[in-house]
Amino acid sequence: MSGATDPSPAPVHESPSANDRFGHLIERRDGVDFPFYNGVPAALSVRQWVLVWASVAVGFAALILIPQPNNFVALIPRILFVAIPLGVLARVTREHWKALFRRVSGRDVLTMMGFALLNLAVSAGLALIVQSLFDVASNEAVDDAGKASALDTVAFYVGTGIQLVGEEVFTMIPFLAVMYFLFAKAKLSRKTAIVVAWLLSAVWFGAAHLQTYDWNFAQAFIVIGGARLVLTLAYIRTKNLWVSTGAHIINDWTLFTQAIVLNAALFAL
Repeated sequence: MSGATDPSPAPVHESPSANDRFGHLIERRDGVDFPFYNGVPAALSVRQWVLVWASVAVGFAALILIPQPNNFVALIPRILFVAIPLGVLARVTREHWKALFRRVSGRDVLTMMGFALLNLAVSAGLALIVQSLFDVASNEAVDDAGKASALDTVAFYVGTGIQLVGEEVFTMIPFLAVMYFLFAKAKLSRKTAIVVAWLLSAVWFGAAHLQTYDWNFAQAFIVIGGARLVLTLAYIRTKNLWVSTGAHIINDWTLFTQAIVLNAALFAL
């Protein structure tokens, strides 16, 4: 029996056929597929998938439970948020953990920008709908952006950049795990596995934001979950975590910068 940290022998899987891929508006016609769900480039056992998913939860616990009195100290839990799950994934898959990330091309940069703009528009629309129907809570990180020293603001940008990498890992490892269970175990089609994983990972991501938005379910699941659906499409299209991360950073840093400029203007009055 293989140990918990030894990848299982990779089964033989053919590349998905054109009929089992979404059209070119969703998936690029580049022959690239998602890693791990079908045993390529490494096969994980059920126990290993549970271990990797649990490490995502442990990383998130570090992020929310370690005190963050300022943005310099906050770098510690933000780094752990990324390092814990990627470290466990590397332990399980060895060098194949890098399959989450691919080289970024100029085309990928344009894709980041496009999905960031789409996400800003979708998020704004969903926020307006939710605000018209429910009471809403503010995001403390956005409200307080730029209110401390210039160095603290720099640490804020660096820290949130790291955290947003973690948020993509936090989403995509469960996404791939659900794909594995549905495709390899339940024998559903690749397309069905993608759609279900896309939806469930958005619910997972929205639930993680409940505390941030004072347990406002509408904000967490409709606004944040809806935004997550857009960002995950960037990964589905490119199979590159750097692209969805880049779109996420452009989106959030745009909002943070707006808040910083507004706070500075109010302070100057």
